[in-house]
Amino acid sequence: MEGLEEMNIFDILSNQMDDPRVAEQLGETVGAGSNQVQQLMQMGLPALLEALNRNAGTPEGARSLAMALEQHQDDPVDDVTVFLRNADTNDGTKILQHIFGNRNEQVQYNLSRQTGLDIGQVVSLLARFAPLILGLLGRQKKDRNLDEFGIPDLTSSINSDFGKSGKGDLMDLASRILDADGDGNIMDDLGKILGGFLKNG
Repeated sequence: MEGLEEMNIFDILSNQMDDPRVAEQLGETVGAGSNQVQQLMQMGLPALLEALNRNAGTPEGARSLAMALEQHQDDPVDDVTVFLRNADTNDGTKILQHIFGNRNEQVQYNLSRQTGLDIGQVVSLLARFAPLILGLLGRQKKDRNLDEFGIPDLTSSINSDFGKSGKGDLMDLASRILDADGDGNIMDDLGKILGGFLKNG
């Protein structure tokens, strides 16, 4: 894999989402099929990014995220596959609560319904993705010498990269996952969107 200085965060995460070997390895780790894991990555990573971007949209949220990124700026994220396999899921679970707030359980439930993974598997996977994202963002914050006022631009630029790449549907999907109230109607639509994306992507 290229060094982090040569590859932006969108590229890194997109490569993970599209690599069946990553899905297979993570599937073995949590006892799930690789197809289910890949679906979880296709929805879960953008959902985490969208939630972080929303959090960074307020001064208090940006300040809190800046502090979290400083704690993760030296995490060993150069080898992403190894990091995901060895991630501290206890820490990751706490990060999820901070990122999703009072939507945490609903997001996990929505992702479970969409992928067929049980809640425990969803949490285990998200708890690996969350510290990875913070580690990658923390590295860029450190490299660019950003303060809390630069955090919103950092998070929004990654979401923008998704749109420019042709994966904008995944960010729309992420927003709907975050906002879905669990009544079933939106989730039926999500299944159609994701199915179309995976067939055409």
